[in-house]
Amino acid sequence: MSSYSAIEWTEQTWNPVTGCTKVSPGCKHCYAEVMAARLQAMGAAGYEDGFALRLMPERLEQPLRRKKPTLYFVNSMSDLFHEEVPDSFIDQVMDTITRTPQHSYQILTKRASRLPEYFGSRPVPSNIWLGVSVEDRKYGLPRIDELRKVGATIRFLSVEPLLEDLGEMNLSGMDWVIVGGESGAKARPMKPEWAINVKRQCAEAEVAFFFKQWGGWGADGVKRNKKANGRLLNGRLYDEYPIIPTVSAE
Repeated sequence: MSSYSAIEWTEQTWNPVTGCTKVSPGCKHCYAEVMAARLQAMGAAGYEDGFALRLMPERLEQPLRRKKPTLYFVNSMSDLFHEEVPDSFIDQVMDTITRTPQHSYQILTKRASRLPEYFGSRPVPSNIWLGVSVEDRKYGLPRIDELRKVGATIRFLSVEPLLEDLGEMNLSGMDWVIVGGESGAKARPMKPEWAINVKRQCAEAEVAFFFKQWGGWGADGVKRNKKANGRLLNGRLYDEYPIIPTVSAE
């Protein structure tokens, strides 16, 4: 079933697909893979095979049962655009999204090249926030160009875990950028200047900026619990969200 989320930038998660495979450095210490192992040990439904990719058609109608407008993160435990998820199943996910206009759906992928391929022959539901992961220059930055090819109402970047200085980015067409450091026992540190560079560019491009966390390493370069490291960047909390375009009635 869908569940309330501890992720700072969403309300609930909806996982019609579980499991994934690694495609880039941001996947190295995947939190979802660790969580899947725990859920498998607990005997949780959907994780009998651990982190192996699995379609969950029985979960497709979960959002239909919720009338209260909700912000859903789709597939927090997978990637909807994984190469082993057929277009026909994505079509069913989109059908649920279209049938629940009271909700908004955040879809995040590392398989950015599939976005223009899939949506090239299909409309993008207006209640979708479509995003790509940008953890470094080599793998992450090219995903932004792929995302820009799709006419989503909201386009966003998840710059997490931020693994290096991204240099100058082209943020045209983007509405929201989330930045965060890596958490977990093997977390890689994020330097303050990397996050500040992204924040500067968001301000210049008038793109909403959300600083999620420092993760396992603090701004002072000390490794500690992520809650102790907190969410302040330069002493300030950044909780900006994108402005949702309004459609005037004709």
